[in-house]
Amino acid sequence: MNRFCLQLFFTGLVTALYVLAPDLGSADVAPVPKTIVPKRMEDVTPRNVVFILSDDHRYDAMSFMGHPLAKTPHMDAMAKNGVHLKNAFVTTSLCSPSRASILTGLYTFRHRVIDNQRAVPDGTVFFPQYLQKAGYQTGFIGKWHMGSANDDPRPGFDYWFSFKGQGQYYPPGPNYTINENGKRVPQDGYITTVLTDKAVNFIKNNADADQPFFLYLSHKAVHGPFTPEPKYKSSLAELPFTLPSSSALLSDNLRNRPRWLLDQRNSWHGMDFPLHTGSPVEAFYKSYCEALRSVDDSIGAVMQQLKDLGIHDETLVIYMGDNGYMFGEHGLIDKRVAYETSSRVPMLMQCPEILPAGTVVDEVVANIDIAPTVMQAMGLEKPSYMDGQSFLPLALGQDVPWRDYFLYVYYWEQNYPQTPTHFSLRGDQYKYTTYYGLWDTDELFDIKADPMEQNNLIYDPQYADVKQQMQTRLYDMMDDLGGMEIPLNPPRGRQQNKRLRKRGGVKSADFPEAMIVDEPLRKELK
Repeated sequence: MNRFCLQLFFTGLVTALYVLAPDLGSADVAPVPKTIVPKRMEDVTPRNVVFILSDDHRYDAMSFMGHPLAKTPHMDAMAKNGVHLKNAFVTTSLCSPSRASILTGLYTFRHRVIDNQRAVPDGTVFFPQYLQKAGYQTGFIGKWHMGSANDDPRPGFDYWFSFKGQGQYYPPGPNYTINENGKRVPQDGYITTVLTDKAVNFIKNNADADQPFFLYLSHKAVHGPFTPEPKYKSSLAELPFTLPSSSALLSDNLRNRPRWLLDQRNSWHGMDFPLHTGSPVEAFYKSYCEALRSVDDSIGAVMQQLKDLGIHDETLVIYMGDNGYMFGEHGLIDKRVAYETSSRVPMLMQCPEILPAGTVVDEVVANIDIAPTVMQAMGLEKPSYMDGQSFLPLALGQDVPWRDYFLYVYYWEQNYPQTPTHFSLRGDQYKYTTYYGLWDTDELFDIKADPMEQNNLIYDPQYADVKQQMQTRLYDMMDDLGGMEIPLNPPRGRQQNKRLRKRGGVKSADFPEAMIVDEPLRKELK
């Protein structure tokens, strides 16, 4: 089918889709079905799809973005030859919740995978189950992570190659094994290369099948401890490095920043005591970008295999990170929080047969949109219960209704107690975040004027109406989407709750200046 015909098809499809769902931010909660019944779209030839996911890859760590350390020629090529979705976000910036949203098309409070410690609830439906039921070949290769007790094959995949929990960059011993279709096999080398080889073989073995294939290649990299391949180790050591301006230590709290944020600077997730080490942020960052080079090589190997088989132009390839990562922004490292460098991720898409080269999508897309997008590309209707929407029409340049606001949630973990439960609403100009269950300040940022999120406007009387509107909209969306109850898990995992004495670890931060008064507010009790 040529590009013109496809665009005509998508124009009609988009009209049908958005007549049914005109308001993406306010939908009735549809129950997840107990049976898998794929519905085919008429007059659509399904195509192969390769989805590549990396771990902890922040949105700007690609060389075409002007990053000072990242070297990513194959990601650059995807942006040049395909589509860069420049405003891609995750609903929760944490490995397992984000991956569950990718696989289910649901917000975190709906799929209930709220941390990295628990398995997926029984009865959870993954979108590859629809693909498999439709007769397509499906493969999962790499990090699953949602429940570390076992690496048994999960529903929806004909081919399975995975490991327990975070996995290992190198096998820790001679008896270490990975699960391949239910059998124990050794990990033969550096994990990024091992997974890439399996992905290339899967494509080769399924390219000539009667039905299209779906490959989910899920890298361990670049999750810590950041471990580059030997050929890349120390390759960035001599490059200059500058900490972000937002890493500056505040000696007071005149900017009305949350106390928990200022205290977190000296913690497992803070730049003054990173992962409870004495290592500088620079060392972490450079090792991270060195490990990222192998992920970029993996993309190149997959693309080359598609070319060798003559199916490159017709195959849709999507690349994204599962969450962002901070290296000094706001005085922090790691993710979890709603700040841009934590919740924003890289996302690239390529399919020369239908997608114009060099396209940039400005609209906010999310991990909940992956399932509907893949299903549409493979000629299947999106189930009505999913929270996300296909972004293929956006990549085709169609003028379609899209979300005005994006919802973010994070639930407190006892083993990482320094980050509170919070709910955040991001619009085109403003972001409002409320922190739940602690005596502290909420935050409101003008992300157009203040993209580094440094000037909290929550107490500025000029923004009182904006604050109220954002707060109301946030709770309305939570209510509409079924998120007004906080899911709880019993504690599990070690508590990383230590502080370093010599870096101000004994005392907590000052209250925000706006919360301090000099005189009593009431003269007498009545």
